[in-house]
Amino acid sequence: MSGQGPLAGMRVVELAHIMAGPACGMMLADMGADVIKVEKPDGDDSRRFLPPDIKGESAAFMMMNRNKRGIALNLKDPDAVAVLRRLLDTADVVIENYRHDTMDRLGLGYKTLRQSNPRLVYCAISGFGRTGPYAERGGFDLIAQGMSGLMSITGEGPGRPPVKPGAPIADITAGFLAALGCVAAYARAQSSGEGQIVDTSLFEAGISLTYWQSAIAFATGQAPGALGSAHPLNAPYQSFRTRDGWINIGAANQRNWERLLEVIEAPELGQVPRFATNRDRMTNLAELVPLLEQHLQTRDTKDWLARMDAAGLPAGPVMDICEMHEDPQAKARDMIVETDHPVAGPVKAIGLPIKFGATPGAVLRPAPTLGQHGAEVLAELGYSGAAIDDLERQGALVVG
Repeated sequence: MSGQGPLAGMRVVELAHIMAGPACGMMLADMGADVIKVEKPDGDDSRRFLPPDIKGESAAFMMMNRNKRGIALNLKDPDAVAVLRRLLDTADVVIENYRHDTMDRLGLGYKTLRQSNPRLVYCAISGFGRTGPYAERGGFDLIAQGMSGLMSITGEGPGRPPVKPGAPIADITAGFLAALGCVAAYARAQSSGEGQIVDTSLFEAGISLTYWQSAIAFATGQAPGALGSAHPLNAPYQSFRTRDGWINIGAANQRNWERLLEVIEAPELGQVPRFATNRDRMTNLAELVPLLEQHLQTRDTKDWLARMDAAGLPAGPVMDICEMHEDPQAKARDMIVETDHPVAGPVKAIGLPIKFGATPGAVLRPAPTLGQHGAEVLAELGYSGAAIDDLERQGALVVG
């Protein structure tokens, strides 16, 4: 079940747990890489993120670890460390999100590994990166969101408690940035024969999501605050109340502003000087929103969406997650996929958000049970059946 996608032929060893590192490995696996996930004997901590579960298997773990093969090693045992070293010598990429000195203490730091595998791309994902005054700190998504400024621009506005985005976006973005870094470094290694360290962090991932707000702060010297669903640079561009719910409207330029007035039949607002330009509308947004909602609350969301679509005005419903899963566009783009797990049975997952014309990626393999592919992977490394049994007996290897 391997070999499909533009990264077919790349071998990745994932020494990562919970979210950012597994997100990186997931993206590489979905694009065709052979990703071997190495877990501790009791498994990735996300195996215990319960509930929810499907027949006892963690839904969170299965989401982030599909398309991977799994082995479980007790790295307190020198023989298990030797197995890992042998595996890393065959790898194109290693992903790790341990504390900064863990791999060095195991004798598996980049300087050591590159001696026997000079083409190795060594990807380290951490809370704050491998350099700087915070390099030794651990990091979590919540901490990164707060320190990167994201929580100061999320929420309803002044006087309200700090709010983080509902998704762990620092974790996920760090994983995706790491995957991009791995692919770039791998491409260079293919031509130069030399690997390198790829170093990114949750903190930097959070900072990278503040482009617009940082531009405002650089230009004005003032930190922008939370705006609810509104845009910091364009108006009207936000959620509005309708008769039966909410609608997002993207009237983000002058022509779309004019389209909006045509659709809601409010030409008089186009004659108001304080709404004439985007600068005017941004300045007077608090006054503009209730005026628009007076019109929008006369019809249901579905009716407005049909009218706006016909007029070419960007708009969309505010869907919950289950509604998104059933959306025909999400299904048409293969964003809802299903695998057959050996314990949980049919399991749905989110698909690959990048489409390739010639070498399409795919979700073909369910997440591994603990140690499921241990014997298979060690056999590929040249271990005999007897040697594998010995490693299992002494507790160095967990075989699923």
